[in-house]
Amino acid sequence: MMEIRGEIRTRHRNAACVAPALCPDNLQSMRTYAEGGLVVTTIQGNSLRSVIASVDDYLMNLAVAEEMCGFQ
Repeated sequence: MMEIRGEIRTRHRNAACVAPALCPDNLQSMRTYAEGGLVVTTIQGNSLRSVIASVDDYLMNLAVAEEMCGFQ
């Protein structure tokens, strides 16, 4: 069985706001946290299609969270 693991690291002006805003949408296979000025998300799965779909959803949520946290 194939296991896929990856990490997405993005720099944000307000990472301490963006990371918690993303956490409620995380799947069980995802973990998101702030690390200094970065938002770090780890993801793993057994299906490439599922991981790609999860990353696609995550990136859309990230854009919304960054926009909302920019107003704070």
